[in-house]
Amino acid sequence: MHLAVGGVLSLFLHHALFLVVTAAATLTQTLTGFAFGLVFLALMASFHLAPLPAAANVVNVMVLANAALLVRRRPQLPAGVALPIYGSSLVGVALGVALLGWISGGAVTVLRLLLGIAVLVCSLLLVVARRRRETVSGRASFAFYGGLSGVMGGLFASAGPPMVFQMYRQPLAAGTIRETLVLLFAVNAVLRLVLIVSQGRFDAASALLSIEALPVVLGLTWACQRHPPRLSPTAVKRVVFVLLSGAGLSLVLPALRLLFS
Repeated sequence: MHLAVGGVLSLFLHHALFLVVTAAATLTQTLTGFAFGLVFLALMASFHLAPLPAAANVVNVMVLANAALLVRRRPQLPAGVALPIYGSSLVGVALGVALLGWISGGAVTVLRLLLGIAVLVCSLLLVVARRRRETVSGRASFAFYGGLSGVMGGLFASAGPPMVFQMYRQPLAAGTIRETLVLLFAVNAVLRLVLIVSQGRFDAASALLSIEALPVVLGLTWACQRHPPRLSPTAVKRVVFVLLSGAGLSLVLPALRLLFS
């Protein structure tokens, strides 16, 4: 009897923590515009709530759900910029999914280390001052950042940071930047989901966790749009930097100990 009660309590706490992690990631997303996947994956891995591939699948579904609510029109980008962004990112997604299949086969520690490094780099990019360019970057620059975002999207379903860094340096309207990023994340998520499902790597756990997370993500997103948090941009950056850097270190340090022990 005591064992049964203990098992039920443990399961309840597990799912309660999962919902707290989902809420924290959603709130971070509303403050930064891109960090849902990074925070969600880092905290899921830190608390060992689910395998990283399953957690990445959940991020995929949440990105598509948000995009369905936010994408309303084609971004008004300068001529010749859209193809390098979206084309290179799709190639990067395919490469990232291939790498995920290779890594997941027997190097989970390496996957955790890569995710931790990505989270730490992104936390630094968040606080680095971004000086806007006077002219729009060249196609090769967009292709490079698009490909890098795609690889991150394929590996972790978190394509944001490289292209966020690139786009916010451009002399473009805020609406155009936001629409470009939302559409990019959605396109990447569709391709990744197709590849993952076709390979039989979207399992029952991924589906159930996605169903559990969806009301939290959509509900909090709606609430934050109606009642935006009253925090200054500087305070937001500091809070998210601490959250991301702490999560990143919690992944990198144990992985390094295992690899070099």
